[in-house]
Amino acid sequence: MTILIEQSAELGSQVEEQKCNSDTKELVLDGGFVLPKSVSQDGFVAPEINTFGKSFRDYDAQSERQKTVEEFYRLQQINQTYDFVKRMREEYGKLNKIEMSIWECCELVNEVVDDSDPDLDEPQIEHLLQTAEAIRKDYPNEDWLHLTALIHDLGKILLLPIFGELPQWAVVGDTFPLGCAFDESNVHHKYFKENPDYKNPAYNTKNGIYTEGCGLNNVAMSWGHDDYMYLVAKKNGTTLPPAALFIIRYHSFYPLHKAGAYTYLMNEEDVENLKWLKIFNKYDLYSKSKVRIDVEKVKPYYQFLIDKYFPSKLRW
Repeated sequence: MTILIEQSAELGSQVEEQKCNSDTKELVLDGGFVLPKSVSQDGFVAPEINTFGKSFRDYDAQSERQKTVEEFYRLQQINQTYDFVKRMREEYGKLNKIEMSIWECCELVNEVVDDSDPDLDEPQIEHLLQTAEAIRKDYPNEDWLHLTALIHDLGKILLLPIFGELPQWAVVGDTFPLGCAFDESNVHHKYFKENPDYKNPAYNTKNGIYTEGCGLNNVAMSWGHDDYMYLVAKKNGTTLPPAALFIIRYHSFYPLHKAGAYTYLMNEEDVENLKWLKIFNKYDLYSKSKVRIDVEKVKPYYQFLIDKYFPSKLRW
């Protein structure tokens, strides 16, 4: 089986090497973490086309998946309301569906295909490992970022029967704030006109129910796998840093980190964490390919990280 990223020969030696080499690059302090100024010259290079031969995140290009993707966004933007989000957070925040490990969830999410993604139709574990391995090569000392890449989409298990088999529009796709006006940078934003919140005077102004600089943590985001996995990680006592939780919670918030919308809601901590999210996004978006990862070869390394940052069993 073809390996996407060349791996080190021994797990133990690599972990030790990460500790020894942590101060060999020129670093800048950013939000409490050391942020590498640059990656290696032979690091990850973003491709120009996706697995279907189209530009990434081109929602207007004609492709075999395009009609499915647009229909998904039509349903999402009509049905994701402020009240719906509050109900979902209350229900799924109970974490009373099942207990399992992170790796068991990685295997479970392999059953999921994301209808909102115009760039990929492969099982999710392929994308998770592609993203994690690409980051691991370019940022070898940031093991928390490697693990964040592995787990960032695990919340897509909400699509499975054991979790209520939520519709695609309630699990995947770009996320956006509720309780304030819908920005035109949202994909297929025309469908928001059919959303009940669109004409609600409490929600249809720029700030809506919020104040500028209130912080994204105080903003209700459209419900989906991002917020669910954030709740799972936080409520199970992960020791991942705040930047990791920010990435998990907002990695689908493309109107913010790609279009620069909704920045008026951010506080200073959000601004710092956004720098890490933008690093992560390059790999999350552009590492999607048909090239396979040897799961068994890389599993010991990621199991080591799981044991470092999470309990053996989590409530979901």
